[in-house]
Amino acid sequence: MRRTPERDDGAEPGHGTAGAGLRIDKWLWCARFYKTRGVAQEAVEGGHVQVNGERVKASRHVKVGDRLRIIRERERFEVEVTGIPVRRGPAPEARAHYVETAESEAARATAREFDRLTATVNSGRPDKRERRNLLRQVKGRG
Repeated sequence: MRRTPERDDGAEPGHGTAGAGLRIDKWLWCARFYKTRGVAQEAVEGGHVQVNGERVKASRHVKVGDRLRIIRERERFEVEVTGIPVRRGPAPEARAHYVETAESEAARATAREFDRLTATVNSGRPDKRERRNLLRQVKGRG
């Protein structure tokens, strides 16, 4: 049985050196921007993630200091990478690996407030007429 030598560079086996960074799709998943790594990869390939202002492939490595623009559904994030996670941990641990810009936070707060004010008021459970109208809309009969 062969023994592998001990590593003291702080990197996990199979992940290159400590200063090499982490794949963008894996970083987005570890930082909890996307629920699965596959969804993160699709977002990167679909152009919803930019690194330092340019579109990248999912295999691109993220390094500390990179600026990311992430579009997730109707939310837009602009973050600066402050750390490379070792694992996908809880949300507070994930937030320690990036800093969101003040402009991004303000824009998201404004969008959230706008959505809250323009949302339709729900009067509870739909009655028979409203239910039939909803079914017509959903099934395309109206």
